[in-house]
Amino acid sequence: MIPDVIAPDLDVLFCGINPGLLSEAKGQHFARPGNRFWPALHLSGFTPRRLTPAEQDELLDHGLGITNLVARATAKADELTSAELTAGAVTLTELAEAQRPRFVAVVGITAYRTAFARRTAQVGPQPEPIAGSRLWLLPNPSGLNAHYQLPDLADVFRDLRLAVSRHQSAG
Repeated sequence: MIPDVIAPDLDVLFCGINPGLLSEAKGQHFARPGNRFWPALHLSGFTPRRLTPAEQDELLDHGLGITNLVARATAKADELTSAELTAGAVTLTELAEAQRPRFVAVVGITAYRTAFARRTAQVGPQPEPIAGSRLWLLPNPSGLNAHYQLPDLADVFRDLRLAVSRHQSAG
């Protein structure tokens, strides 16, 4: 099990689907070299430089954190059951209630749709909050996701960063 990178009152709590086998072995989120989470985070302006998975705790310095919907590691996310994803939505809601991030960003469209029973959800802000936090949907940054290349991922991550900035300015 990979420990969450979390603290109260974060700007964004990113929620991956579940750890891959390499992430589990290293104890680091998004550890596979082909995963584009870390480059997208930097290119979108969330971090001043590209962090590595080994530097994941530095996210807290930027008001960011990471958790997963499901703790069980698999080779591919499609090995998870609907029941696991649905249970993960409950756990994520409880975590958001306890930690109060301003935004929760679920990273994985299909997993989100299943976990939260929102079959037509699209990337971007979601109409319903999660335990008082704004809810945002991002594509899975895995290198296996051919629908989004790195520049596209950086763009949708940037949309979230800009929403966070607007929220900070308004608050």
